[in-house]
Amino acid sequence: MAVKTEERVGIAGVRPFTIEVPEAELEALRTRIRATRWPERQTVDDQSQGVPLETSQALARYWEKEYDWRKVEARLNALPNFITEIDGLDIHFIHVRSKHEDALPLIVTHGWPGSIIEQLKIIGPLTDPTAHGASASDAFHLVIPSLPGYGFSGKPTTPGWGPEHIARAWIELMKRLGYNRFVAQGGDWGALITDLIGLQAPPDLLGIHTNMPGTVPPDIDALIQSDITGINKALSKLPANLSQEEKRACGQLDFFWKHGAYALVMGTRPETLTGLADSPIALASFMLDHDAASLELICRAFAGQPGGLTRDDILDNITLYWLTNTGVSAARLYAENKLSFLSAKGVSVPTAVSVFPDELYQAPRSWAERAYPNLIHYNRLDRGGHFAAWEQPQLLTEELRAGFRPLR
Repeated sequence: MAVKTEERVGIAGVRPFTIEVPEAELEALRTRIRATRWPERQTVDDQSQGVPLETSQALARYWEKEYDWRKVEARLNALPNFITEIDGLDIHFIHVRSKHEDALPLIVTHGWPGSIIEQLKIIGPLTDPTAHGASASDAFHLVIPSLPGYGFSGKPTTPGWGPEHIARAWIELMKRLGYNRFVAQGGDWGALITDLIGLQAPPDLLGIHTNMPGTVPPDIDALIQSDITGINKALSKLPANLSQEEKRACGQLDFFWKHGAYALVMGTRPETLTGLADSPIALASFMLDHDAASLELICRAFAGQPGGLTRDDILDNITLYWLTNTGVSAARLYAENKLSFLSAKGVSVPTAVSVFPDELYQAPRSWAERAYPNLIHYNRLDRGGHFAAWEQPQLLTEELRAGFRPLR
């Protein structure tokens, strides 16, 4: 991966850069795809054993013969990309300032197995609302960083870059860019990091928005996570006074933790995943198997039935991981984390919550009101899943406008 950096322009310690991948690296990728040694087909006709062989093989055929990295490389280079060093580590970020003078500064954080690719579709509507049928009063200045160990950011060489550290770094990044007031948003890791920005509550933070809210009562969270094997029958031990909505959320959480093997592997043995650096198909298969709804969406895309994601959407993201060799370095964030993803954290700043139907769980309003006592927006959407900005950019854009409108 070749990255051209330049001397800082305008802001101390901030360096613009351009992505230029040598053609030899892309040909080497295609050669490795051709050399894949395939297993036999799964013994079932669904996704219950993981990514189906037919999906992986369809992905490989398209990746080798038709996919064009240069298209997304051009899209990325058309945006203002920068690197700045925070606490000894290079942090990459996209920074798009709106033409509207009163735009609200917003930092948006991706998760795993995502990247800045997730947010590309929301940049135009958020920064230039008048060109997308909205009002200038809904404009945002947008900052989209790559997590440490992900994409074009540096890879930590020592422990310590967990979610709390990243939250502090993002606060520093917004200060460095000259923003004395801002809001924050995230899903997946971005949701946890955004919660932690809210928990740290710097004076210049106006509020947060999350599409994977941390609302689960700590006792229920601990009970369900203690029963990953199913031996303890956690769902039979839930508090008796739960509403139907809360019971349904518990069932969704139970299903996720029993099927989230990827998180357990990365959280305990990230260095065992060396194959992610050696085989593009191993990397792709591991990244596709995040949650059942997303996998179903991806399987349909490679079967010629695209929904919220196209084949190029999926391979833009996977190819970024491959070219930056960040399969293992991204996994280390799970080993760094000592917090529960989905439990209530005690955030008291103004908070907006969007609940998508195919998220890992649908946070009940009752839990959201307890977890975020300053809840300023709560909405349940009729479609969309875990990767909201990527799958349903228009819906998420509308949610961000509505959620942050009271804070302008």
